[in-house]
Amino acid sequence: MGSQGEEPELQTFLLDEKSKMKEVPQNKRKASKKLEKSEVAHLNGIDYFDPFLERNLEHPTTNGETLTHLLKASLGTGILAMPQAFQCSGLITGIFATVFVSFVCTFCSYSLVKCAHTLYRRTKVSSMGYADVAEVAFANGPEWSRKFSSLTRQSVLWLLFVTYFGTCSVYTVIIASNFEQLFLHHMGYSLNIRYFIAMLLIPLILLSYVPNLKYLAPVSMVANLLMFVGLGITFYYTLFDLPRISERPAVGTFATFPTFFCLTVFAMEAIGVVMPLENNMKTPRSFLGVFGVLNVGMGGVTIVYILLGFLGYLKYGEATESSITLNLPTEDIAAQVAKICISLAVFCTYGLQFFVCLEIAWTKIQDSFEKATIYHNYVLRTVMVTLSVAIAVAVPTIGPFIGLIGAFCFSLLGIIVPVVIEFATYWDKVTIWMTIRNAVLIAVGFLALVFGTSNSVFQIISTYGPAAPLATNMTHSAAQ
Repeated sequence: MGSQGEEPELQTFLLDEKSKMKEVPQNKRKASKKLEKSEVAHLNGIDYFDPFLERNLEHPTTNGETLTHLLKASLGTGILAMPQAFQCSGLITGIFATVFVSFVCTFCSYSLVKCAHTLYRRTKVSSMGYADVAEVAFANGPEWSRKFSSLTRQSVLWLLFVTYFGTCSVYTVIIASNFEQLFLHHMGYSLNIRYFIAMLLIPLILLSYVPNLKYLAPVSMVANLLMFVGLGITFYYTLFDLPRISERPAVGTFATFPTFFCLTVFAMEAIGVVMPLENNMKTPRSFLGVFGVLNVGMGGVTIVYILLGFLGYLKYGEATESSITLNLPTEDIAAQVAKICISLAVFCTYGLQFFVCLEIAWTKIQDSFEKATIYHNYVLRTVMVTLSVAIAVAVPTIGPFIGLIGAFCFSLLGIIVPVVIEFATYWDKVTIWMTIRNAVLIAVGFLALVFGTSNSVFQIISTYGPAAPLATNMTHSAAQ
């Protein structure tokens, strides 16, 4: 994927989320080469506003390009935790449970885009970001919801911020864990993983100083290539000398299933880029549909996640680590290459995740302080990177940390909020089936939120609390 494709995707996301609700009515209908079609639609005195004809994109993406972006967004570093997720669910249960999680995530993303298409026509605008859709849905919803429209927008923005900021912290742990193994192998002695995380501070700060997304696009290309090589080598190791399926439990325990759900939701959820991808499409209608871009992309993602989760757990069993790369034999050159490639890929991707947080926070500062300058912008970058590294140093346990983000943020952003938006959008057309279906989805989201969050927090406290054994402060604490 070239740099031209990378920049519009993320740039659109950032710009959409910076806009204010008060700007939505001012989103004038842009000049279109097909204006005459729009004029014909008004001949009978009826407004047949078509938001997709009104879009005037300088560099629209094709269906294939959009599918590529969706695969990139969904096939992120969370895939490395899928074998541990299968360890929590069992081999057979993991297959069906992953399909279920994929269905829930895909349906909620589908619902969000469908509501956006409806709101385009109601408000005479041609595109919206996630926060825009949430606010406009509440502003045009039932009487009780209208006073919460601004609060809903701010909640979505800050949930996005917390999600991507937490992801940045997780990335530092993944990078440090792999380099820690390589250090132990080549140097012959171990260091606390917190030292490796702290060593990343300066490189990450320098990466965050890249001024804009245009200059980060080549970095993202390198990240894609490195991740492809690393995952290819990882699959190679998981395919050889596999034990019999009967040697692994087919069904996990009820106590560990919330962890499976949270890890899988974190890995598969891409709700933050769904609206930007749709906004950039040449043919937005193709995003939805039975064989639309969303369903095809998520179907492919589901197959890859099941394969790596199933094969990884089948191969390593109870020795499965929180990141599958930690299971690769460090003495092998190929395994060392895989660890280095994936670590560098995650390092490169950190900048893209960080820019999402930066834009949200910087917009808030600009709204509050009129004299904010570029100097303050770089101070903010430094402080945010330092804080993300400090959090990783405090909690260098990948599994519970990923689970915490998946449970708290993605259960809200990826499941609960889209369902509530659908209720607000079609409040005057709610059917019994919609009520039952959405009530089940909300229940699933809240179960993930409550049990997943409490389980992750408990694991973190038990590992790093005052009663935790001293061993947790040693080298392998990242692979609990």
